[in-house]
Amino acid sequence: MAKGLFTPSTFRIGILLIDGFSLMSYSSVIEPLRAANLLADQELNKVDHFAADGYQAVSSSGAIIKATAEISDDQDFDLVLVVAGGDPTTYKNEKVYQWLRQLSRHGVRLGGVSGGPVILAAAGLMEGRRMTVHWEHAEALSEISPTLLIERSLYVMDRDRITCAGGIAPMDMMYAVQSEIHGPEFARKVSDWFIHTDVRPSGDPQRSGMVERYNTHNPSIILAVEAMENHIADPLNLSQLALLARVSSRQLNRLFIEKLDQSTMSVYRNLRLDKAHNLLMHTTLSITEVALSTGFSSSAHFSKAFHDKYRSPPSSLRG
Repeated sequence: MAKGLFTPSTFRIGILLIDGFSLMSYSSVIEPLRAANLLADQELNKVDHFAADGYQAVSSSGAIIKATAEISDDQDFDLVLVVAGGDPTTYKNEKVYQWLRQLSRHGVRLGGVSGGPVILAAAGLMEGRRMTVHWEHAEALSEISPTLLIERSLYVMDRDRITCAGGIAPMDMMYAVQSEIHGPEFARKVSDWFIHTDVRPSGDPQRSGMVERYNTHNPSIILAVEAMENHIADPLNLSQLALLARVSSRQLNRLFIEKLDQSTMSVYRNLRLDKAHNLLMHTTLSITEVALSTGFSSSAHFSKAFHDKYRSPPSSLRG
């Protein structure tokens, strides 16, 4: 998604609703898209709704959302999100799985909200991707698929996958998505429209907030670090980070050196290496897979960077 930063073209999103979905989770996805169109006075976001039966989907509270499109061969989407609730581990629908796999083969970015990540995992689409899911489903999912890289985060953006815990967390996720598509200034206007003035970073609340972790209230640094955390496997360059932080590249670097005693890209590399260290400790991914999952172009490049930081090779963490 990095190469699509601030694209002016209409963003086309498909929402696949699974019966029993949470109306809160769905609203937290759809309302920021509606508000963006309203505030821009144009169709920035074009939304199509899908239901497994082709006609309508029923929420856990009984609300009915009619499908506006049918599951088909149409691949012309920028993002397709699966929104599910109830007990998604019992859901089985090969037609849906095949459609999602087909979208993936055509390069469509896929996402899941609340129980939606479970549907993506069941379709075999989350292997080698970091992900999150509503805490209610996390333990069951980890038992069903012990190799999945499950994190207890609000949302996780890993290359061509976006997963979200649900509830009101999709509002934070959609802020990140719209920041990259339409720019952070416009995304902030959408959040302010909903009086959602305290947008949370993807890693909250499973770890301390960015202010505490980096000991700074500087908004440009916080925006840049949030962008870094959303692009672990597909790193942004300095100019892209500066664009999202709303300052020049030179100013952003100056702020990082002044406040954190490190350059912007040094902080970014250390963040990615910390994630790699965690993956080596807690997953069975190969060193090459860990390297690719944290944005390194080769295992050799990764091993050198890892050794420079930890004074031991990645293999030292493997028995």
